Amino acid sequence: MDWFARIGLEMPLLQAPMAGVSTSALAAAVSQAGALGAIGVGAAGPVRAREMICQIRQQTAAPFNVNLFVHAAPQIDPAREQAWLAWLRPLFASFGATPPAGLEPIYRSFNDDPDMLAMLVHMRPPVVSFHFGLPSRPAIAALKAVGIILLATATSVDEARAAEAVGMDAIVAQGIEAGGHRGIFDPADADDALGTCALTRLVVRACRIPVIAAGGIMDGAGIAAALALGAVAAQMGTAFIPCPESGADAAYRHALAGPAAFHTRMTRLVSGRPARCLANRFTALDHGAGMPPPPDYPIAYDAGKALDKAARKHDESGFGAFWAGQGAPLARAMPARQLVRLLNEELQVARQAPAYFHQKPVR
Repeated sequence: MDWFARIGLEMPLLQAPMAGVSTSALAAAVSQAGALGAIGVGAAGPVRAREMICQIRQQTAAPFNVNLFVHAAPQIDPAREQAWLAWLRPLFASFGATPPAGLEPIYRSFNDDPDMLAMLVHMRPPVVSFHFGLPSRPAIAALKAVGIILLATATSVDEARAAEAVGMDAIVAQGIEAGGHRGIFDPADADDALGTCALTRLVVRACRIPVIAAGGIMDGAGIAAALALGAVAAQMGTAFIPCPESGADAAYRHALAGPAAFHTRMTRLVSGRPARCLANRFTALDHGAGMPPPPDYPIAYDAGKALDKAARKHDESGFGAFWAGQGAPLARAMPARQLVRLLNEELQVARQAPAYFHQKPVR
């Protein structure tokens, strides 16, 4: 747990680095309140990522986390991509639009982006985390050489052991309940879909490095449960989406506060990789008649974003990538610093009085 003490957190809580939602303002507010704020820069280039790091440092001297995507390079398959666009064509037409002529891999993997590595080495954020896989050993060595603490998401014991073997400082054990993209290293592999409780306990027993539990945790009682399983901290994402500092738009916030929160769905339709989303018109199409396999991530995301843009022009938000975990109905709208303080209070009560687990949370 040395890394936890090194960065000086006041409570065992990490804000999930939700690309597109976790703004610099949100990360700074969470970190300033004593937890570990985070930004997801997998959808940004090195220049924008550097700007976001600078923005955090302008607001706080507290530690924070920068998250990268390390997905395998997508397989370009024009026939598969055109079949996908043809399947989506009627949906585009319903909004008076046509699908793109072709699709592009809109996000670059950290493993294929030496400029991002150079920027991180230069900027030296306190913590860097990885999703979808692991960076190369030379990249790990370069980041560690400048004192950066490294975390990696794992959805299985095998992935956790691989993360430990290459030198990660801690593992984020992501249960199937988690919102957003599943961190599975190879989406073509079989997924045991382990829940947060089982996965956390298995990884704690299998690995010697610290474990952070993630997935479905929404309040202090959930953090206490994660700690009781042997995790050193909990990571929460959906809980921070309603905060005014997040990048969620009005439609996203409205959907999260509505009945869709009780019906999240795991889908590949939006981006090409499995991700947990609020139930909407897009998720309802899953396994529909004649649906071809979507292109690889992030090529499919190019189509998903184009469809959402076309729909929004007609005031239809049902094709948005509204990622959320299974605990979504427990989300509470309040400033991030207030939420962190409340979570800490709930955690202390839960640790002292197990009966708290049966009480209604503060809303």
